[in-house]
Amino acid sequence: MLRFLLPLTLACSISIAHAQQNDDSLTLRKLADEVLTHSTAYANLKVLTKEIGGRLAGSPQMSKAEQWGFAALKAAGADTVYLQECMVPHWVRGDKEEVRIISKRRDFIPPLEVLALGNSVGSGPEGVTAPVIEVASFDDLEAKKDQVKGKIVFYNYHFNPTFIKTFHAYGDAFMYRAAGASRAARYGALAVIVRSMSHAANNFPHTGAMRYNDSFPKIPAVAIGLEDADKLSNRISDDKDMKVYLRTTCHFLPDTIGHNVIAELRGSEHPEQVITVGGHLDSWDVNEGAHDDGAGCVQSIEVLRALKAAGLRPKHTLRVVLFANEENGTRGGQKYAETAKAAGEKHIFALESDAGGFTPRGFSLTASPGQRAKVKSWAKLLLPYGLYDFDEEGGGVDVGPLNEQLGIPIGELSPDSQRYFDIHHAQSDVFEAVNKRELELGAFSMAALLHLVDKYGL
Repeated sequence: MLRFLLPLTLACSISIAHAQQNDDSLTLRKLADEVLTHSTAYANLKVLTKEIGGRLAGSPQMSKAEQWGFAALKAAGADTVYLQECMVPHWVRGDKEEVRIISKRRDFIPPLEVLALGNSVGSGPEGVTAPVIEVASFDDLEAKKDQVKGKIVFYNYHFNPTFIKTFHAYGDAFMYRAAGASRAARYGALAVIVRSMSHAANNFPHTGAMRYNDSFPKIPAVAIGLEDADKLSNRISDDKDMKVYLRTTCHFLPDTIGHNVIAELRGSEHPEQVITVGGHLDSWDVNEGAHDDGAGCVQSIEVLRALKAAGLRPKHTLRVVLFANEENGTRGGQKYAETAKAAGEKHIFALESDAGGFTPRGFSLTASPGQRAKVKSWAKLLLPYGLYDFDEEGGGVDVGPLNEQLGIPIGELSPDSQRYFDIHHAQSDVFEAVNKRELELGAFSMAALLHLVDKYGL
């Protein structure tokens, strides 16, 4: 009898699994239709970027953005919305940066296009005037260390064009922005100029956070646009007596109060267990912070709105977090994780969107092999929406502390990256650079993954 029952049992299991997959497919289709038809993400992003603009931690604009986020989450239908206080750094850019080539030649050279790196010190009112030494890498710096004292170091490290995923190029070049000033100051440099982390065909400089090693003097640091980086390199080669004048007025004010903006859609079965989704509300001051990370914020708000509108109340509590101070301190993400750990909260998964509002391709994950395999088992459900890449290691900066402190799996939406570093931390990161359809597809992708995690767990 058993030999007849086994095929019947197997057939029943296959039939149940097929029916379940069909049910999930219909649910995701319903969710996609809701987002692609009724999404508020693009309209929300326009308000955030055009009415508030750049939102550096500690600025008046950041405070306005917190108020905006609170109201937007209420309007999305959250059960509760609240602010979580955290202290944030208050770095101020000051006057427009000035970097000029000084030469005995009579040819006119316009000021170079530069931006001070975030958290850098100013040059002082007199500025810095010194010869420039160009280095191609940290190894090149070490080879030329005896020539550095009393000079401005120019890190002309190119964004590697051979990486297909441009975040790999960013990971390769990032250290020159982050640590270049202190590495040069160790050998007596007076300031540094860093080639922008981009391969865009324009001259916009790209700012971003740097950090000092307290063992060495703190010297001013600026990023330079790519066209001017090439001009400076050429000038160094054929004008041996030239100098550069560099003046910045950036400085720190005392830490001030910022807030994570948090909303909850209470779970129907396990309200004490939390799934987090979010983006960071702060941005650099030189742009509108549309892709970085206004897109992630409005997509996260849309996840909550769409799930509720589609009648898909989660079993676990869905918590949307608009994080404070990702760009130059990561204080918001640290505070959120510390508070969750101190309260003994049970977290299931955390997802972030902080890679731009471009066409979604998949998700990066920091998870166990079994957890990654479970996500990949949903590939057939997600592929019709263009989602296929689940192999990348990673997770957003703001949700990273949850993995470190609570040990939970984390993920990040992975949009197509080809255009992201054209605008990353540059003046060109504005509302007009965001495509409505791509933004909405990203919001749906996040909602779809979170629905499946909520239903089946990891």
